[in-house]
Amino acid sequence: MMRFEGRRVLVTGAGSGIGQACVLRMLAEGGQVVGADVSPEGLAHTEKRAAEQDASGPGRLTTLEVDVADEGSVVAGVRSAVATLGGLDAVVNAAGILRSSHTHETSLADFERVLRVNLVGTFLVIREAIPALLDGTEPAVVNFSSTSAAFAHPYMAAYSASKGGIQAMTHALASEYAKRGVRFTSVQPGSISSGMTEGLGESGQNAGPGLPDDADFDLFSGLLPKLPGGFVGPEKVAGVVAMLASADGSFITGTEIRIDGGTHF
Repeated sequence: MMRFEGRRVLVTGAGSGIGQACVLRMLAEGGQVVGADVSPEGLAHTEKRAAEQDASGPGRLTTLEVDVADEGSVVAGVRSAVATLGGLDAVVNAAGILRSSHTHETSLADFERVLRVNLVGTFLVIREAIPALLDGTEPAVVNFSSTSAAFAHPYMAAYSASKGGIQAMTHALASEYAKRGVRFTSVQPGSISSGMTEGLGESGQNAGPGLPDDADFDLFSGLLPKLPGGFVGPEKVAGVVAMLASADGSFITGTEIRIDGGTHF
């Protein structure tokens, strides 16, 4: 499939995990992609993987250091992406962080940091991208919510609040811009192996520390995938994102798709 041939895409959180997988998928389908992330090391790894995937991939990939939590960085970054691509047809907001802790031990700074990166960062990228999207071809925005937005995930109050906000904002934006032709959807990943879920530490804007040392794992007994194979790789999410951001998703807006192996029926 070459659904992204001639399609201009901005992907945030492109330095690792699902964001990186989305970049690689859209390159594989012929897209022109700007991959943005706060981590230069992560972006270098994405460039390396793109080169390994397809010799022509690097020519269609531009990477850009952007901190989605910083308004000035987003304004400059989106402007640069639009100039590089000559316009914008799709945005994938994959940048995000996770902070897990007992709620009564969570600092206000940590709570606000999660909301700043995940929710405010998503808003800032969308706000800056909308003028270019309005001039784009079949424009679409795919945001990243989470199964935690609708189902209980212990130790993740801030993360859940941020992802619930993204989901609600996606519905509002879909309503506001439907008549102008811009689609807004979100995905709800769950049971996906990545730096974030494995608690491997900070890696761009797609990671975070693991669970508290004294976490009660009985609280997670109902949060395992029902399909065979257990946790799967981020490419499973990237395939759905590619559908939503392409012409195949042209009649889908104002909704979310859960990608969790049947963790939540």
